[in-house]
Amino acid sequence: MMTSTFLVPTATAILGALTYRHHRQVFAWTRKMRRKDETNTDYDKPSAWLADLYKAQCRLAQKSCRAEDFEEISQIGTMIRGIADHIEAIRPELTKVVEHVTKYVATYLPKPGPAVRGVPLPEHRALLVKAMRQEAARDELEHAILAAEQRIKDLLHS
Repeated sequence: MMTSTFLVPTATAILGALTYRHHRQVFAWTRKMRRKDETNTDYDKPSAWLADLYKAQCRLAQKSCRAEDFEEISQIGTMIRGIADHIEAIRPELTKVVEHVTKYVATYLPKPGPAVRGVPLPEHRALLVKAMRQEAARDELEHAILAAEQRIKDLLHS
């Protein structure tokens, strides 16, 4: 009889301590998941804009572009610039994307003159060089976008 009066409260105390410890672990895990979910939503907009930017620059691949062709890319670049300073973890990648957007947009070709057939050879070569620089700038932008998207994936899975 004496043993049972000692064992029951002891067993109850041990069970209570184990239950308390388990609940603390569950609550800690829940807080961790909630923080992770909140952090992940911070990357939703930049991730979507990077995907849109990637599609837009792909549409212009291997194509000589005029200033009006860059409207969508300029707009997305401006949106990314607006949030780049607010997301510390991917700021360098977003800043690099914005820099490459600016460089790419600056490579627009002039509108053709009225006489397309009569373009002198030196001017034709100069336009070809500009078109090649434009494609190189587009390629650099593509690499910057992919690097930023990879950084976001790494952060989401860490």
